[in-house]
Amino acid sequence: MAGKQLSRDLCFPDNNLAGILYGELNKNLHSLEQSIGVQIHVRGNGIHLIGLDHEVDLAANLLEQFYGLLSKGFKIYSSDFAFGQRVLEATPNCRLDKIFLDKVYITAQNRIISPKTQNQKTYIDSIRNNDIVFGIGPAGTGKTYLAVAMAVSALNSGQVRSIILTRPAVEAGEKLGFLPGDLAQKVNPYLRPLYDALSDMLGAEKSASFIEQGIIEIAPLAFMRGRTLSDAFIILDEAQNTTREQMKMFLTRIGFDSLAVITGDVTQVDLPRAEQSGLLQAKKFLQGIDGISFCNFSKQDVVRHPLVQKIIGAYEKNSGSKNIRPRLSAAPRSQTR
Repeated sequence: MAGKQLSRDLCFPDNNLAGILYGELNKNLHSLEQSIGVQIHVRGNGIHLIGLDHEVDLAANLLEQFYGLLSKGFKIYSSDFAFGQRVLEATPNCRLDKIFLDKVYITAQNRIISPKTQNQKTYIDSIRNNDIVFGIGPAGTGKTYLAVAMAVSALNSGQVRSIILTRPAVEAGEKLGFLPGDLAQKVNPYLRPLYDALSDMLGAEKSASFIEQGIIEIAPLAFMRGRTLSDAFIILDEAQNTTREQMKMFLTRIGFDSLAVITGDVTQVDLPRAEQSGLLQAKKFLQGIDGISFCNFSKQDVVRHPLVQKIIGAYEKNSGSKNIRPRLSAAPRSQTR
């Protein structure tokens, strides 16, 4: 992007907050220099920015907003600068405090879980305001993790009496029959990511206790058949691997005072090629129904290692389509509060 050279001075009155903003040995500032391209010179509790006009504008906006977050008690991690930069690159007028200060849950390790992108914020608001929410997008966008955080928060507040986490046990290049043990033992590895998320939220001991008491249930999708799931927060993960019949079965299990979140990545369908994904069919059939929201994520929402975003982009570019195995199409829709 072409532009003219510009310089700007910023001043941060609180020396302690300025030190946190800069990071140890100015690590955060060095990261911004590399990611944005601007030059940053530290002058006590102030800094001098030099670069192209759009670079200086972005860096100044980012630093000033994060200083404001620090002044409100927000604990900044180095990765937050990358998330904030993506948001402001897409929407320069966005207020980061509206996203980052939305506390979803505080983990057993006292770590605050909050949205890191605008789409994650929309997703959280949709869960708060709808009975059924679909989160659709690539791996690493926080779809399942945020849903589990919302479920634990709802359980702790008394909004629901139980949490039910389920996944279809679909073979992804591996055969269940060759795995040792009975059916429950065979499918348990498929449910491991859900156990990991719960352990992170509640701690291993409390998570195990809730599972033992039946307050939290983690089971393969096949175990949902014939049940009515009331007064529960229900999460169907990896929904792209449900058949049309399985998706209909799951959606019709939902009882009174229940919430359901369905997550999936339509680029990672492991069903036989002759089988249509229930997630894509639901996306076509259920658009526009009050109480049902569809939230769509992109590679810009990836909150894993920075290389994950580039990997997803490379696969999209070389697949010839953003959906490697398109079944049905529908216009994306998301709802906000």
